[in-house]
Amino acid sequence: MKTPLLSLVGAGPGDPELITLKAIKAIRQADVILYDALANEELLSYASPEAVTRFVGKRYGCHALSQSEINHLIIEYAFSHGRVVRLKGGDPFVFGRAQEEIEIARSHGIEVEIIPGISSALAVPATQMIPLTCRGINESFWVTTGTTQSGDISADIKLAAQSSATVIILMAMSKLEPIMEIFQQHDKNETPVAIIQDGTTDKEKIIIGTVKDIVFRSQHAGITNPAIIIVGEVVSLHPSLIKTYIAPYQKSDEKKQRNLRS
Repeated sequence: MKTPLLSLVGAGPGDPELITLKAIKAIRQADVILYDALANEELLSYASPEAVTRFVGKRYGCHALSQSEINHLIIEYAFSHGRVVRLKGGDPFVFGRAQEEIEIARSHGIEVEIIPGISSALAVPATQMIPLTCRGINESFWVTTGTTQSGDISADIKLAAQSSATVIILMAMSKLEPIMEIFQQHDKNETPVAIIQDGTTDKEKIIIGTVKDIVFRSQHAGITNPAIIIVGEVVSLHPSLIKTYIAPYQKSDEKKQRNLRS
């Protein structure tokens, strides 16, 4: 009889190579893998041939099973099979509803371990060379959901729109227009915005605009979920918006070499 164990494992932002070694080890040792829609299925290649693998959905607009049904499976499989890996897109503690699964497992006496993952909120802008903070531009960033459990726009977005922080908004494409209106209300019409769909994967699409025109641009480009929205002056550092130049030290070095040759 195997000891029941729940491992909450972060699958990273989409690229199957952006996963930790500890996560791969957990997948290899799993007796059961319950994986989300945003977890790359290529990661299942690390699983044992004897392991049970089951898709449970869970992303905005995709709910194969309810959270209560997933909780039930965790308990059932933990006692019948042993080690259950809950493979979640990104990081389990960033809008991953991990706490609900921790509580249900502990209430049944099941040990829980957490294996963090790389969140799309951090990785997707980075792979597009958009820094979330940059000296002289901003000193902080917000990561927020587009909507609350009730379906309303998060009140945090209204606070974030008043700051100089970079704002990363997840699960928000259905509320893009009213969210941009909030930024407009705080004189952010010209603030750069990037939207990245399917970040870090071979399906990745990016559009760049400003608060005042990003809704039109996204509609024209057909951008849909899963996507992240980045609002802030750091978006202007995207390589497509920066002209290539020769750094001053390079020019200086070339001059020194000419002087030495002469």
